[in-house]
Amino acid sequence: MMAYFIRRPIMKFHERLKSLRCSKNITQGELAKMTGLSRSAVSMYESGKRRPDYETLEMLADFFNVNMDYLLGKSDTNTDILKLKNIVPIERRMVPIIGQIAAGKPILADEHIEAFLPCDTGVHADFGLIVSGDSMIGADIHDGDVVFIRSQPVVDDGQIAAVRIDDDATLKRFYKNPDGCTLVSMNPKYPPMVFNSGNCDSIQIIGLAVAKYSVIKQ
Repeated sequence: MMAYFIRRPIMKFHERLKSLRCSKNITQGELAKMTGLSRSAVSMYESGKRRPDYETLEMLADFFNVNMDYLLGKSDTNTDILKLKNIVPIERRMVPIIGQIAAGKPILADEHIEAFLPCDTGVHADFGLIVSGDSMIGADIHDGDVVFIRSQPVVDDGQIAAVRIDDDATLKRFYKNPDGCTLVSMNPKYPPMVFNSGNCDSIQIIGLAVAKYSVIKQ
């Protein structure tokens, strides 16, 4: 007698996405908020009416901690390396990346959030800032890096702080002075920024730099 083996069909992408979301016990709206996608986009992805671009697929794979083939339904096996005894999978959560900051509005106001980026859950960060310029290269923080920030109103002398100056945010080493503070760049071509009782009201510490994300430039 000839034996026939019936192979179980592998899920399509939209089915896999819904399955992964349900496994986390979150709604479409919650997934949208946690990943920076719109609620309608998540709905269309799960219904099969739209397919995300490659960057969105990568972000979703990172969010659910699965490999791309598993997410796309090309394989029913997730990353084999996670099964090795000496490999511990990194748990991640999505952290909002902040753009320009409007004065007088909360740092995490919706209009400030430009994207979301996965971050190790062991990093206690509330948001990220995209670095522009070379003022902190001495601290190995370069143009285009994302620096993760833990929200707090004060920092110790010498720590790297995210500081709001009017409508902008900057990263500098913070030093307290008797009548104000000094913000110091980690690049000698930029002079220290000194604030005293006359202009100190224009600045506000919004958090402490706790980690960074860099892309290797070829």
